[in-house]
Order: sequence, then C-alpha cells, then structure tokens
Amino acid sequence: MTFKARLVLPVACYAVLLVSALQTLVVPVVANIQADLGVTTSAASWVVTANLLAAAVLTPTLGRLGDLYGRRPVMLGVLIVVLLGSVLAATTSSLPLLLIGRVAQAASFGLFPLAISVLREELAPQRLTGAMALVSGMLSVGAGFGLAVTGLLMRDGGDYHDLFWLATALTVVGLAGVWQLPRRAGAATGRLDWAGAALLGLGLVLLILPLEEGNGWGWGSARVLGSLAAAVVVLFAFVLYERRVTHPLVSPRMLSHRPIVVANAAGLFLGFSMFAVFLAVSALVQTPPELAGYGFGASVLAASLVYLLPGTALGVVTAPLGGRLVARFGAKATLVIAAILAAAGFGLLAALHSATWQVIVGALIVNTAVTFGYAALPALLVAHVAPAETGIANSVNSIARSVGMSLGTAFVITMMTRPGAGPAALPHESQFNAVFMTGAGLALVAAAVVAWALPRVREPKLTVAEVETDEVLGAAGLSVPRS
Repeated sequence: MTFKARLVLPVACYAVLLVSALQTLVVPVVANIQADLGVTTSAASWVVTANLLAAAVLTPTLGRLGDLYGRRPVMLGVLIVVLLGSVLAATTSSLPLLLIGRVAQAASFGLFPLAISVLREELAPQRLTGAMALVSGMLSVGAGFGLAVTGLLMRDGGDYHDLFWLATALTVVGLAGVWQLPRRAGAATGRLDWAGAALLGLGLVLLILPLEEGNGWGWGSARVLGSLAAAVVVLFAFVLYERRVTHPLVSPRMLSHRPIVVANAAGLFLGFSMFAVFLAVSALVQTPPELAGYGFGASVLAASLVYLLPGTALGVVTAPLGGRLVARFGAKATLVIAAILAAAGFGLLAALHSATWQVIVGALIVNTAVTFGYAALPALLVAHVAPAETGIANSVNSIARSVGMSLGTAFVITMMTRPGAGPAALPHESQFNAVFMTGAGLALVAAAVVAWALPRVREPKLTVAEVETDEVLGAAGLSVPRS
C-alpha cells in the first residue's frame, strides 16, 4: 500500500473533525461578539445563522462537483475558501465582514460528503464500513473539541478573534493533508444542475431561516408562516424540475427510494438530538441554583469541559464501536439501537438532573446514540446508491442533519424563553423536562419508523475476530487480509 493510500483514512477523519469544530467554535461566544461589536443579540446571532444557511446552499453543490470533477480538487478548493474566510473573521471588527467570513467557512460542510466519497473510492469493501463509521464519529468528536477549545481560550475574558486564528491554523493543516490524497477523475458524467441547485438552495433558506428566527419574529407571525409556505412551494418545484432534467442535481430515485428517505429522516432526528442536548444541558448547568432552585451555576468553561466534553470525547471509542455494530448487525439494527439509546439518555435527563454525574451520564448516552447513528447512515446510503451518486447522497443527508440541528436549536431556545419562565426571568425546571421528554418521544418514534420502514437486507456474516481486525488495521491505514 502506498504512502498516499495510507493517509486516506486519517485525512478523512481530520477533515470531518474540522467541519464540526468550525461549526461549534463560535456558538458559545455569540454574546462576546455582540458586546465587542456593539450590536443587538439578534444581529449577533447571524454569525451562526448565516453559516447554517450558507451550508444548506453550498453542501449539495459541492458534493455534486466532487462527483463530477474529482473529490481531491474540490476539497482543496473548499479548504482555500474556508482559510480565506477564517483569516477575514480573525482580522475584522465589522459585523458584515464577519458574516462574509462565516459564509465562507460554511463551505467546510461539503467536506463530509466528499470525505465519505474518497473512502468509497480508495478503500477495499471489507474496510469501508468501519472506516465510514470512524469518520462519521469525528462529527461528535469535533463538536466536543470545538466546545472545549472555546471554553479554554475564552476563560478570563479571552478575545474571540483567537478562535478564528485557531480555525485558520486548523485549516492549513487540513490543506496539507488533502494535498497528499491520491488523484482520481470524477465518478459521474454530465454537468452541474445550476437551476436545480438554485431552487434547492432557495427552498432550504426559506425553510431554515424561520426556524432560526422564529423566536424573534414570533412563531405565528406572517414572516414565519409565509417563509415556511414558500419553502414548501419552492421545494415542490425543485422535485418537479429534477424529474424533467437529463442530469439532475439529485436523482428522483434519491427523493423517493425508501431506504434513502428513512436515512434522511434519521439524519434529521440525529441533528435535532445533538443540538438539543448541547444547548439544553449547557443552559441547565449554568442556571444558578440559589435563584432557580435547580442547576449548578457552572461557568461556560465548566459546562463545556465537565458536562459536555465526556460524551463528545468518548466518540473516539464509540465511533469504532458503531462501525463494529454496523459490520456485525447491519445499518438498520444500529440505527434502532441508536434511537433507543437516545430515548434512554433523554429520559434519564428528564427524570434525574439534580447531581452532576446524572447530567454527565445522560448527555453521554445521547451523544453515544448520535455517534452510533452517524456511523450507520453512510453505510446505509452507500448500500443503496451508485458510486457516482455517493457525494450528493451524503450531501442531502448532511442537509437533513443541518435542518435537524436548526429544529433542535429553535425548539430549545423557544422552550427556554416562552412565557411563564421561572424567577429572575430564568426558565422553569419543567421547561427543561419538556425538552428532554420531547427528545425521548422523538427517539422512540425514530426507532419505530426505522424498524418498520427499512427493508430487511442480507448482511455479510463476519466473525468477531474479522470485525476487530477490520477496525484495528483499517484505522491504521493497513490492508485487511481476506482468505
């Protein structure tokens, strides 16, 4: 095996870790940005919203470009754009320029589907499942890394610009790694469906924008309802258009084939769970108990390192374990296990959150469930799409996860600020219970849907020794012997 071939898995893991880290680095410092720039809370929140909206527009286009022109050159282009955006964000004190930098950083979302496509091109079939699980697990690990680093850099009144300089350095490392990937021609033929990309992008913006801004606009306002109605119309027009073009951005089969639809619905749920537990646990533990009668009065640093980091850092272990579950029992069974685990974690948080260990364990269980689910989704998609559609299929699934993250964010924020809050304008404990019980209920629904809707697929029979060999040698970039 060549040196470049051995780098494929480590580089793919780093690229996906970078995606998630760039996403969470900024979330805890929105208030710092607001104070530094002298803008309103709503305006400052656009450093998160603009990034998410741009990601929804860019991700499917980048995935398709990788299918057409090769993954390595598109990944290099993405990282250059992210690098320029990070430098701009690190050197500006202007909100419009900062938003431009965050929009450029949103191109990083395209690295996940491109990395999965690289694995499919470069790795032997018997190593692919474990490798995809490990790479998918980096989404959780990167989120934890982003939270931990933000807490460390911002302690004692740190400067949020340092976070963007860190993003710059991390992106340079990613560029050096991707440059070493093998060169491959595009797997697909045809051209990019620009009209379809525009329709999909517009529809997603109209969908995600009211989810992000509904708390400020009012959930029953004309702007929210009008945007959601327009999103339905535009996305329906997108589906009709894709059925009529020769080289669609998303093939009609991908919009109607049951396993892919279920995978995208599962991605929606997992994205919701990931951000719901992040935001709800963070708010819960930072609540001062002397005022609210619950909570721990934790700092941002403690909330990140003590309560959330254990669950996300454990992804280093749970991601390969998720790969073993997929290899042994199949993607369907692993998704059901993930949903049941999420229900248990959310249920535990709803019932027990008066002691530190209870919150840590509950968040850890939910994060483990998300990691198992992320491990199963690429394997499920790869099993049901052609190699030329790998990038766009994972891009569409990434969009589903992004929409789920938006739903999770909007739901938690709405619950935390709805009328009837507790003393000192703090949420009542019952509002946190409602968030956790909603998560548990959705998890049980997700388990039932996956168990009922996914067809039974004959899975390869592997011994425990073969699975362990795949995980150890595959993670090291070594070939896996087969008799």
